[in-house]
Amino acid sequence: MAQRIVICGGGAIGVAIAYFLARGGARPIVIERHEVAGSASGKSGGFLALDWCRGTALDPLARRSFVLHAELADALGNPWGYRRLQTYAGWAVENEAARGAKRQPWLSEQVAITGRLGSPQTTALVEPRAFTTGLMRAAEALGAELRHGTVVDLARQPNGAVAGVALEDGEIVEGDAVVIAMGPWSILATRWLPLPAVYGYKGHSLIFRTGDAVPAEALFLEYQEANGEVLTPEVFARADGTVWACAISSTDTLPIDPAKVAPDDGAHDRLEALCRAISPALAAAPVIARQACFRPVTEDSLPLIGAVAGVDGAYVASGHNVWGMLNAPATGEAMAELILDGEARQIDLARFAPDRLRRFDPAQLRGVPA
Repeated sequence: MAQRIVICGGGAIGVAIAYFLARGGARPIVIERHEVAGSASGKSGGFLALDWCRGTALDPLARRSFVLHAELADALGNPWGYRRLQTYAGWAVENEAARGAKRQPWLSEQVAITGRLGSPQTTALVEPRAFTTGLMRAAEALGAELRHGTVVDLARQPNGAVAGVALEDGEIVEGDAVVIAMGPWSILATRWLPLPAVYGYKGHSLIFRTGDAVPAEALFLEYQEANGEVLTPEVFARADGTVWACAISSTDTLPIDPAKVAPDDGAHDRLEALCRAISPALAAAPVIARQACFRPVTEDSLPLIGAVAGVDGAYVASGHNVWGMLNAPATGEAMAELILDGEARQIDLARFAPDRLRRFDPAQLRGVPA
């Protein structure tokens, strides 16, 4: 009988694990309390880079994942708008023209282009919600199951090994292994498992309907506001005729319910004013979505990927920070190999072992409903 693997979390990481497990002959069950791609996996930029992690522990994971993104888009019909991009760096000062500087036609005279950061060979983009939901459908076509529910504990065998998960309604979902892939909400699993903390860092974004007014380009900008504060907006043109933009982050408190994530006061107005200042194309375009989400961050900014020490059948894949969408495919592939074959063949997961960091004390979660 195929292995039943319970995956807690329906974001890009959990869904990618489900896809590669199903492709390997297992029976993954994704349990999601909110909705697939309902948080950062549906609201992020979806930017992909081949070599931007060079010199770091993430480099092999990122390079493998960049290749897998292209392969998945080709194999599954690209329902998520995978496209290659030109990527530029630049700067701008509010209300000041960048005289004598290189410009792009869709940008205002305030924006000076300082260089090219990536080419269509090294940078690309996906629409993240479509990627995550599309990969979930592909996993289901291979035998994966998607269930709505809130995981509140692990089920254990008499020897302490994992036997599945317990849901809020009292149901036990049996499994041969359990993977924690709940993004910043993975911190709740420290009540059940010896895990380091995964924290949430809040970001805001807008989506503009631009049609064909903006070419297949990405922009990473330093923008000085009139008060002297410098923001670092990112602007990505998607294949569906929209443009995604972000610039404003905060350390707001993570709500227990992902459905209750709300923007900071004034954040979207500030971001919209910036976008309309740097581009006539954005100034003329309607805003079709105002978004806020929390990305998962660990103490050392590297993800937790691997087996949980001391608990047979327990695994974690979380804390991918800004590179979650990029690194989802290679994480899914590596986790499937680890669970089904006992080791990851394509990627050495040693640098991402959860026990490299100190265990989080769940007593710090006092006041949070169990």
